[in-house]
Amino acid sequence: MEQDNCQTLERAHVEFKKRNFKQAEELYTTFLDSCLQTRHCDASDLATAFNNRGQIKYFRVDFREAIEDYTAAIEANSHFEVPFYNRGLIRYRLGFFQDAEMDFKRALELNPNFEDAKVSLQQTLLDQEHMINRGY
Repeated sequence: MEQDNCQTLERAHVEFKKRNFKQAEELYTTFLDSCLQTRHCDASDLATAFNNRGQIKYFRVDFREAIEDYTAAIEANSHFEVPFYNRGLIRYRLGFFQDAEMDFKRALELNPNFEDAKVSLQQTLLDQEHMINRGY
């Protein structure tokens, strides 16, 4: 069973890299379902699978489900900066600047060299300031 899970995860990663998102999403879901049933999966693998499935949902502009997957990735491995950044991007796009700010800051606490998170945090703070100055 554990070997099957590893193979499923590897196949999901391959499909994801080839941008075969429908197939990748199905494989990530199969992997995650199996992990949640057996509870014998590495936290890092679990977090990566949730994060990547969240990316697929983000590409589909299914923000609510993407946020759920990013949050599950964070719960699986709270030291993985990428899902904080990804969730922050959605929160920023939806105008939830304080939540986005918290996510970007957490990503930078975990990885101070995360350049995209630095840029996104700066933009979030600027937009938040503009919104306050306009009285929103």
